[in-house]
Amino acid sequence: MLFNTLHPALIMVLAALLLPLFPRKGRAFFFVGVSLLTLALIAGLRDGSHGLLEAFGYSLTLCKVDALSRVFGLIFAFVAAAGGIYALHLKETGQQVSALLYGAGAIGVTFAGDLFTLFVFWELMAVTSTYLIWARGSELSYKAGIRYLLYHAFGGGLLLTGILVLLRQGGDVSIIRLSPEQGLGAWLMLAGVAVNAAITPLHAWLADAYPKATVTGTLFMSAFTTKSAVYVLARIFPGWEILITLGVVMALYGVIYAVLADDMREILSYHIICQVGYMVAAVGIGSTMAIDGAVGHAINNVLFKTLMFMAVGSVMLVTGQSRLSKLGGLFSRMPWVFYLYMVGAFSISGFPLFNGFISKSTIIGAATAAHMDWVVLALLLASIGTFVSVGLKLPYYCWLYGKKDEKTPSVPLAQHLGMLLLAIPCVLIGLYPSFLVNLMPGRVDPHAYGIAHVSEMGQMLSLAFVVFWLMRKKLKPKASILLDLDWFYRRHGNVVRFAFIEIPNNFFDACERGVDTLARKLSDFARNPMVIFSGIPDAEYTPDRYRPKTQFLVLVFILIIIMTVAAVWIANI
Repeated sequence: MLFNTLHPALIMVLAALLLPLFPRKGRAFFFVGVSLLTLALIAGLRDGSHGLLEAFGYSLTLCKVDALSRVFGLIFAFVAAAGGIYALHLKETGQQVSALLYGAGAIGVTFAGDLFTLFVFWELMAVTSTYLIWARGSELSYKAGIRYLLYHAFGGGLLLTGILVLLRQGGDVSIIRLSPEQGLGAWLMLAGVAVNAAITPLHAWLADAYPKATVTGTLFMSAFTTKSAVYVLARIFPGWEILITLGVVMALYGVIYAVLADDMREILSYHIICQVGYMVAAVGIGSTMAIDGAVGHAINNVLFKTLMFMAVGSVMLVTGQSRLSKLGGLFSRMPWVFYLYMVGAFSISGFPLFNGFISKSTIIGAATAAHMDWVVLALLLASIGTFVSVGLKLPYYCWLYGKKDEKTPSVPLAQHLGMLLLAIPCVLIGLYPSFLVNLMPGRVDPHAYGIAHVSEMGQMLSLAFVVFWLMRKKLKPKASILLDLDWFYRRHGNVVRFAFIEIPNNFFDACERGVDTLARKLSDFARNPMVIFSGIPDAEYTPDRYRPKTQFLVLVFILIIIMTVAAVWIANI
């Protein structure tokens, strides 16, 4: 069978190599076609292990398929196709190639059956996504890309070190569930995955880099990196209790910064951290219902968060602005972008009849069943903050508040189509939860539409609206720069550079100059010992340049040495 020999990720890698050979106008359509082909291949994969190899004394499994890997593979391929349609206007080959390789990395991680294969695709994601930041071409994007790459190199190093330590401890190269009792190797692997998952305090790269990437690049970055990390957490680390606390901290931390931010993509970036917090906490709970909630919320997050990035990306492309403090009154010029954005906003806020309500209900139900009331309370508070920031503040000050802008150009039809492709499943899953439940590994029905839960969410969201309306003047965006935890190394970067770069460089430069001077002196002495006493460089030395006084002093010095040696020798006879 073709599906047994054709890895979906390798199809995208091959397509990325061939894409530059296509005519420029056809490359965007080729991108979409390859993504749809990958989606079809994943849908046709049979459960089991495919692509078995023997290398370095280990049995490697390039493609291992089950319910968990299939659902992540399907959503990654689907969002790649939707993103390709949204980006039909894009003519830059570098971004298209990088996005294909980036998608291949995410899908490769999803289907990897061994740790080495996982690591290779993991690093492929890091390198290719960095280009999507640099492709914007500004100095800020270049510096953000460097920081992003350093973060992910650090995370990849932790992951590889953990794998090697685990193997040295007698572990297996196969991807299996790990427990905290398995020691240093397992903890190092968790730390490496935590970087890609943007777990606080290892999260600053996300809010720093995503707003500075290209408009289309941010779409793929919001879908692939953190969600593939959630997949690895669900696959390898379910039930690690430390993840519960870390997830709750992420949810609250992200939503607080989202309320304060001014840049639209920065707001959405902090909400990635917030929503991934739900998933991380659910993985930490570790029950079947919790894992289904984490996976379901990851799938839904890919849909509604990419949709929201598409909407604000369209605003950026037609206005050239990304800060709410410089926007307003855009509804008359782009009403459909507003409506499609609100589908994503209602979804992420957990409104009934939208997909976020289903997955959030599953996670909260799992926390309730585990008698973790503090987790339930924290996640409900995060939902209120989510609605205030991305459901009310962002759309109000972008589209509804302020003077109408009649000069704004229209949004291309392809961008509307790309957003529509993501908005439809957001609504369908909300109306028919079984559509999502049947794709989950545990197939747990959360029974989200109970009267008590629906009324509870309705009351909270109504409260959030009242809070926003009463505080809308204080929440009015102001041009500002948020200081996050990266302040500790960015603010003191000059001190660190001076202590660890400039001082060592100056020291080694001084040593090099000293050694060079000593070497030249020894060389001069070896060629002509008299040069040392003359003070004349060897190249300029001639006997007639010696002054008689200098010659006399040299001869006296030599006689003293001879007499001293002779006296010591006679005394020892």
